[in-house]
Amino acid sequence: MDVPVPNPAGCEVRSVIRFLNAEKLRPVEIHRRLTAIYGNIMNERNVRKWYAEFSGGRTNVHDEEGRGRRSSVDHALLARIEAKLREDRRVTVRDLTEMFPEVGKSTMQTLLTVKLGYRKVCARWVPIMLTEVQKVNRMESSQKFFDRFNKEGDEFLDSIVTGDETWVYHSTPESKQQFMTWRHPETPRVKKFRQAISAKKVMGIVEESS
Repeated sequence: MDVPVPNPAGCEVRSVIRFLNAEKLRPVEIHRRLTAIYGNIMNERNVRKWYAEFSGGRTNVHDEEGRGRRSSVDHALLARIEAKLREDRRVTVRDLTEMFPEVGKSTMQTLLTVKLGYRKVCARWVPIMLTEVQKVNRMESSQKFFDRFNKEGDEFLDSIVTGDETWVYHSTPESKQQFMTWRHPETPRVKKFRQAISAKKVMGIVEESS
C-alpha cells in the first residue's frame, strides 16, 4: 500500500512525535498517526521511548551519536562543553545537558568520558591545608632533629617528649558523592581539605615521653 510520505528522515519522524507529544496525544495515538502517514516506519515501543524522552525535557530530535547518524556535536561545541567543565569540575551530566540542550544525556556522557577523556573521581582527603611558611618551618624543624640525631644518636631520641593537639569540630562534612569531580588523565588528582562547618569545637591534647 502506498503511503503519502515515503522514506522520511529519522529526525522528521521524531519531530512529528515531539509535536504530537506537545499536543498531549498518547503514544498509542501518535503511533497510529505515524503509521497512517509514513507506513510501518517505527514500532510502538520506539514511539513510547521517544515520547518519554521529549516528555522528560529533551529538545534534540537528532539521533544519538554512535547509531549511524551524523553527530550534531562539532569541535566548537565540544570546546564549549569542556570550558564549562573546567569552570566547575563538580558539574553533573544533567547540568551540562541543560546548558547544551542540543546534546542528549547519553551523548553528553560519551563526550565527557570518551571524547574528552574525563572521569568522575572523589577528592583525596588530606588532614589540613598548610601555608608556605608552615611548610618551611616543618622542614627546618625536621632538619634540626635529623642533625642532632646524627650527632647524639639514640640518646637524643630518649630525650624527646612528643605531643599533639587538635581541634575537634561539630560538623557535617560532605559525602564522597557530593564532592565527586571530573578529572582528566593529564591533570593532578584533586585534594579536599577538611573544613569545619560549625563554630563549636573542643581541643584535645596528647603528650607522651620516651
